[in-house]
Order: sequence, then structure tokens, then C-alpha cells
Amino acid sequence: MKNFFAKEPKTKIVWGLAVLIGTVISYHFLKNTTEQPKITEKIQPEKIVKKTLAKEPLEILEQTVDLRRSLYITFDDGPNNGTENLIEIIDEAKIPVTSFIVAKHVKGSENQKKRYKRLEQDTLFEIANHSYSHAKNQYSAFYKNPENVVQDFKNAQDSLKLKTNIVRTPGRNIWRMKNVNSTDIKSSKLAADQLYKENYKVVGWDLEWRATKKMTLRDDHKIMLKRIDSLFFNNLEKTPRHLVILTHDQYLRDENSVQELKFLIASLKKSKRFQFKKISEYPEIEGILD
Repeated sequence: MKNFFAKEPKTKIVWGLAVLIGTVISYHFLKNTTEQPKITEKIQPEKIVKKTLAKEPLEILEQTVDLRRSLYITFDDGPNNGTENLIEIIDEAKIPVTSFIVAKHVKGSENQKKRYKRLEQDTLFEIANHSYSHAKNQYSAFYKNPENVVQDFKNAQDSLKLKTNIVRTPGRNIWRMKNVNSTDIKSSKLAADQLYKENYKVVGWDLEWRATKKMTLRDDHKIMLKRIDSLFFNNLEKTPRHLVILTHDQYLRDENSVQELKFLIASLKKSKRFQFKKISEYPEIEGILD
């Protein structure tokens, strides 16, 4: 019988050498492959991109987008006995505002002319058209004749030499712009449409600070702050993130009303959630001034 086990030692030696050689080769291969990631870990471009993208959008957003809401504080019916107090308040606060002027009031007396001159010369104030006659306070009759309404605003524009076509209708909350169209009382619609056809930008308001029977500001500044926040929270502005506030010069004749307006402005500034703008900066109007 042949001895098959006599050759086994040679076979084991051969296999042993093969295993040894394979181990050496594997070791060098694995060493090279395990060391390579350590080199590329520091310079791998996609990881740099991911880190950059994780940080940049917020930084870019903060630098290029103003997240504050815009407030347009406007005053009607000037100039009158409250205008001087208004000028002092705004000059102290150093915020831009808009005065909607009644041309007839400017012609009323020498004091009125002086008040208007101060408004004209104060760069914090923007002058806009609130009609010539203020409808003689006969609003229903005034708006029945659209042609007369347009002519009244033209008279004011010529009389005051206004360079803007921004108007506010007396006794009515009317809007006429490209994307904002609103009429509070339907009987005024034809007159409002005619003003728009004549290239006037008709601006109403989102929030009014009303008066008492004694013609003083009715609510305190805390109530007004809550109303401003509520309008923004419930998206009730005519244009998102832009709020037009109306009050009147003549409500600022008493010390309490003066202080309440000061408190409101100071509180709005302190919150740092708002920015103040003139009405010509409203999105539907911006850029129309000559």
C-alpha cells in the first residue's frame, strides 16, 4: 500500500509559505488603505462644503434681509394747533413720518403758514396731499361728484407745489394702488376710481389712533402696542409686514396725548422689531417721487 501521508509535510510547507506571503501582501495593502483616509480627511472638499452650507444661509439672511416689520406713522389735517407739538415729538424721536396736509389750513392764518413752513423744512417729515378743502366736512355730498373730487386734490397739489401724487381722502379709508383696492363706504367708490385713473396713489390706513370727545388721544400707548401686534399676528395688514397708522395733529394739544405718543414711539423703537418709514416707501408706492 502506498503511503499517502509521506508527502503531507511538503504540502503543508508549500501552503504555509503561500499563507505567509499572502499575509505580508495583505498587511502592506491594508496599511496603505487605512492610512489614506487620514490624509484626505483634512482636505476632503465635500466636507468643507457641508460645513459652509450649514452656517452660511442664516448669516447671509441676517445680512441681506431686514426681518423687522415696517411702520408708517401718518398724521392728518395739518397744519393746526397740534402741529408744533408733533414736530417737537418727531424731532426728539428722530423717526420718519408723513403729514397729510389740507391746503386750505395752510392758508388759514400766518401761524398756519409758519407751521407748514416748519414741516416743509424738516427732513423727518414727508408732505402728502389730503385735499384742498377737506370736503368742507360734507363728505357725502363731496364724493357724489368724482370730477370735483379730483379737481380739489389738483388744487391742493398746485397750491402746495407738491412733487408727489400720494393722496388720502378726507373722511374715508380708501386705498387705490396696483394690488390694493379698498373702499370703506361704497358711495365713494366712483370718486376713488377717478382719482386712480388720474394717476393718484390713494392711501388709507390699517390702524387709527382715535380721539375722545375732547379731541385728545383716546387710548394709552400700551393698548396701541397690543393692537399693532395683533394686526401683524393675524395678518390683517393691507400689505403683509407693512402697517399704516393714522392719527391727527389736533389730538396732540394736551400734555397727556403728547406723552402717550412719545411712549408709543419709544416702546416701538425699544422692541427692535419695527422700522419706521415714510409713506413713499410703501411697497405699492415706492419710487414714484420725482
